[in-house]
Amino acid sequence: MRLLLFCFLTQFSIMAQTTNTVSEPLRSEPPLRVGVIGLVHTHVHWILGREDQGDIEIVGIVEPNRQLAEQYSLQHGYSMDLVYNTIEEMVAAQKPQAVTAFNTIYDHLSVVEYCAPRGIHVMVEKPLAVSWEHAQQMAALAEKHNIHLLTNYETSWYGSNEEAYNLYLEQQAIGDLRHLNFYTGHPGPIEIGCNPEFVEWLVDPVLNGGGALTDFGCYGANLTTWLTQGEVPVSVTCITQQIKPHRYPEVEDEATIIITYPTTQVVIQASWNWSHNRKEMEIYGTHGYIFCKNGTDMTVMKEEAKGPQDHQAEPLSPGLHDPFAYLSQVIQYGYAVNPWDVSALTNNLRVMQILEAAKVSAQTGKTVQWADFFGS
Repeated sequence: MRLLLFCFLTQFSIMAQTTNTVSEPLRSEPPLRVGVIGLVHTHVHWILGREDQGDIEIVGIVEPNRQLAEQYSLQHGYSMDLVYNTIEEMVAAQKPQAVTAFNTIYDHLSVVEYCAPRGIHVMVEKPLAVSWEHAQQMAALAEKHNIHLLTNYETSWYGSNEEAYNLYLEQQAIGDLRHLNFYTGHPGPIEIGCNPEFVEWLVDPVLNGGGALTDFGCYGANLTTWLTQGEVPVSVTCITQQIKPHRYPEVEDEATIIITYPTTQVVIQASWNWSHNRKEMEIYGTHGYIFCKNGTDMTVMKEEAKGPQDHQAEPLSPGLHDPFAYLSQVIQYGYAVNPWDVSALTNNLRVMQILEAAKVSAQTGKTVQWADFFGS
């Protein structure tokens, strides 16, 4: 498995590099028919509590835990008539055009295995898969059956990240890239009060593929791949710790990943031990830097002589402002998914390779050389 070539990455990376512009669509199509698979990932509140914008319609929910489904029904106002015990029942009754996976990361593969042969598009919550092996199987199914397989990250919809991308790549405002630092995580899933159904699998090394490394390491890997436009790493080094083994006995709660490129170093600090919730990014060029403190607050220094300036990022364009609007644009209006976009399959296959290499590095205590591990 370690020596597998980048067959999927290569094929997807030769897609056309289309430049997209989106304004509010004319709604010539009815809302996208979407099925929700699972309620055990609490990011599901994003779609359940989303204002009706006329772009998507939730036509069915798959959740065998009736108590949980009823709890969320009372909270969000959907009818229990929409809830099914199995994906087979929901698809047969409602015929969705796409599904969003809010089940365990391990179960992402089974969703694609069922939906892809039926031509049903899939969006999963980050990361793409529980392992590089699962990711390859999912990619092969998506390719074979010509479906979109997208991955959703909270940070994909940050106006600050979009402006940082434009400043660095398009305006070349800070020079050549030298350092990327990511600080992602929170005080811990138990500490912040995640519901039991979420915590149960989030701290399971099989169902989640790890702990903080998987949960928050993926953000930095995803944004790095986007900002470098798929540059191939030279090496990956990772150190993990169990600072709270009494709470998280089976998974790491602390991970630091170092990714080296020919002229850039990336440090991802993924942790369930931060004092607060954070998803921050620092981009350092040869003569300036960009700090993204959250989705809107930024500090930008283009030249040291002029000093840093605080900046408020604009929201993303209508139609591209959240994952479900984006899903509708891609499926119904032909919005092109470029290979290294944050939601793209190619990007997220690379993310899974980085996470896989990081896990092996942490287990062996050695730096993983990319070419030796994945093949040249």
